[in-house]
Amino acid sequence: MAETIYTIPINEELEARAASDEISCPLCNLYKKLENDELSLILGASMMEPDVRIKTNRLGFCSRHFDKMLTNGKRLPLALMLESHLDELRSEISSRRASPEKAVKRIDALNFSCYVCDRTEGNFTRLVSNMVYMWETDEEFRNKFDSQKYFCLSHCARLIECAKQEMPKKVYKEFAEITHEKMDAVLEKLCDDVSWFCKKYDYRYENEPWGDAKDSPERAVKFLGGEL
Repeated sequence: MAETIYTIPINEELEARAASDEISCPLCNLYKKLENDELSLILGASMMEPDVRIKTNRLGFCSRHFDKMLTNGKRLPLALMLESHLDELRSEISSRRASPEKAVKRIDALNFSCYVCDRTEGNFTRLVSNMVYMWETDEEFRNKFDSQKYFCLSHCARLIECAKQEMPKKVYKEFAEITHEKMDAVLEKLCDDVSWFCKKYDYRYENEPWGDAKDSPERAVKFLGGEL
């Protein structure tokens, strides 16, 4: 296994999802944990490390992660990072030092980069790879995975794509079919529930029971867009 550091949180999350009545994507939850770990590090122990500061000066942060850092409460660490980031930007895009075209090129690059996104995505890619490997090699883990009620749409695709790259063809086929069937089951249920939700606003159905449809728009948005 590439990095066993991920096996503990994977097992814990899948066990928690299997034991819970709440419908939630385990990979969305694991992604959020990785993201929160990175935010804690960047506003704590990593903040003053020179190699980290070089990367944060170059990459900056996306608006979502700037917002998360602002609401974290650690304003001084954020301000210290902003100080050096802004100074570096000024040295690169100031009208005294760069043409408008060069400044725009740097700003465009900054708009599509984020230190926390890059770190989280790298760790998440390894975590998904570990999950696929664990399913292939560990019967106990396979049972945990197969008992999951739900993965969001994008993470179903992520699992299947990773398995295709890393599993032997025969094993991949079984894994892909199981994961695809999970996606189908959720999609069928959502189609029915959202359809019934819409019908409930027709006077002919107003006295009919809601069933599971009342929160179906929220569940559909989570399934389609993830829970990040």
